[in-house]
Amino acid sequence: MNKRFFGAKQVAMVGIDIGATGTCAHYHSDVDIVGLRCAQCEEYFACYQCHDALEDHHFVPMAKNSAEPAVLCGHCGQELTYQEYKMGACLNCLASFNPRCEIHEDRYFC
Repeated sequence: MNKRFFGAKQVAMVGIDIGATGTCAHYHSDVDIVGLRCAQCEEYFACYQCHDALEDHHFVPMAKNSAEPAVLCGHCGQELTYQEYKMGACLNCLASFNPRCEIHEDRYFC
């Protein structure tokens, strides 16, 4: 396990083999740069597999309609709501997110 801090606010992302932009042992392409917040433990994880391997509970999805940040950009450290994340790129640094993450959307958001 490792924890990496992002952005000026030094927000932490947890995972297995976290790269400089939030990639992990499970997802490591140039666009796999988001940390996803678990609604139960309220920490950002590189992916649900990292979370489930490191915690004593399964990843609990964040509500889509929440005003709370649900995603962390691993490129600049910006926290985003679900609606902001769905724009496809970080609103702060314009780094693109992996569009294939939509396959797992129900694991991260409800």
